[in-house]
Amino acid sequence: MTFGVRTEQDLLRFVESQPAMMDALQQVEALGLPDCWIGAGFIRNAVWDALHSLPWQEPQSDIDVIYFDATATDRGLDCRYEALLRRSRPALLWSVKNQAAMHLKNADPPYCDTADAMRFWPERCTAIAVRVSQGQLDLLAPFGIDDLMSLRVRPTPNFISRMPVYQQRLATKKWRARWPRLCIED
Repeated sequence: MTFGVRTEQDLLRFVESQPAMMDALQQVEALGLPDCWIGAGFIRNAVWDALHSLPWQEPQSDIDVIYFDATATDRGLDCRYEALLRRSRPALLWSVKNQAAMHLKNADPPYCDTADAMRFWPERCTAIAVRVSQGQLDLLAPFGIDDLMSLRVRPTPNFISRMPVYQQRLATKKWRARWPRLCIED
């Protein structure tokens, strides 16, 4: 398979061409959560598989559903949304997190919105999300898509101060075993 993704529009067309990804995105859209996206490995892994000429496969890890609602930060709500998604697609591992509360867990200053929260994620290539909103596919990539497309793994500026956590994450993920062409900066 030739993987011709170079621009953000190409990336959106790639996601749109994956029926299982679109189905997951539509399930999340149906929740009606504010500033809501699916990010992280959901996009990153599919792109890296394509760049390594590996067949697309349903996510083996959790599907990170992120949203921002400063008026409803009770973790119990996230669990209820996960349960709703599990009922609709039980084969998928759903993880729902309101980014309005995640700064507390991460010891960061409060986030303004989902894009701001993603600026505090560990890797630039992971800080990418998509959503379906009113039939439109949207992309959220605070650091752009260059690192993702060039198979480059490096920390976000806000995570450089947490290098031991970043390095431990890289060791745990063992990404090079699946994607040997990655260029990992540690």
